Amino acid sequence: MTVGQLIAALQKMPAEAVVLLEGDAGYSLVGGLDFEENGDGMPDEVILLPSMEDD
Repeated sequence: MTVGQLIAALQKMPAEAVVLLEGDAGYSLVGGLDFEENGDGMPDEVILLPSMEDD
């Protein structure tokens, strides 16, 4: 999924909804994001980071 596809999908959702990540231990709130700039023809990456607060 690209950033553009993610934005388009999120725009269809209610603005007050929270964003969760699904993982092996269950769900975590998204607490932030990071940007990884790549070279050698690899696409750049946006990394969603889980919240470190108790859910």
